[in-house]
Amino acid sequence: MKFSNSSKWIQVGLVAMASAFIAPQAFAQDAGTRVAVVNSEKVFNESNLAKAMQTRLQNEFTKRQDELRKSAEKIKAAAEKLDRDGAVMSEAERSRRQRELADQDRELQRKQREFTEDLNQRTFEERAKIAEKANLVLKQIAEQRKLDIIVQEAAYVNPKADVTDDVIKALNSQK
Repeated sequence: MKFSNSSKWIQVGLVAMASAFIAPQAFAQDAGTRVAVVNSEKVFNESNLAKAMQTRLQNEFTKRQDELRKSAEKIKAAAEKLDRDGAVMSEAERSRRQRELADQDRELQRKQREFTEDLNQRTFEERAKIAEKANLVLKQIAEQRKLDIIVQEAAYVNPKADVTDDVIKALNSQK
């Protein structure tokens, strides 16, 4: 049973390897196909739009991040105080403070999760705006250079085929 399952995966692997060897030959037959590559992460990190996005997000989330950090420091200080003073407290007082600390810690963790979710959502929204503008620029570059395909994130890129810097320049020149 296990052998037949493994042999199916071997067959799939062999087909995939054969396809990998045949596909470049099929593309090479049409020497007129023009391909370029763009590194989208570089666009998201180095363009002026990306830098402005980082500034906006930082301004938007710094206050909440500072509040979370302060809350964490307060909880840590209270826990240290409880450890120090716990021996001289009554059992009821120690238990009450431990419950309070646990409640505060759970609340802090909830706020941290919300913060992370909000930051990720806003980052996604901002990156989508940049991607929309970058896609328009890519289309313009493809038309200007008569490119047939623009690929994102290739394993290897000949510098002649990399249009990333051109995309960044075009985005930076937009108002």
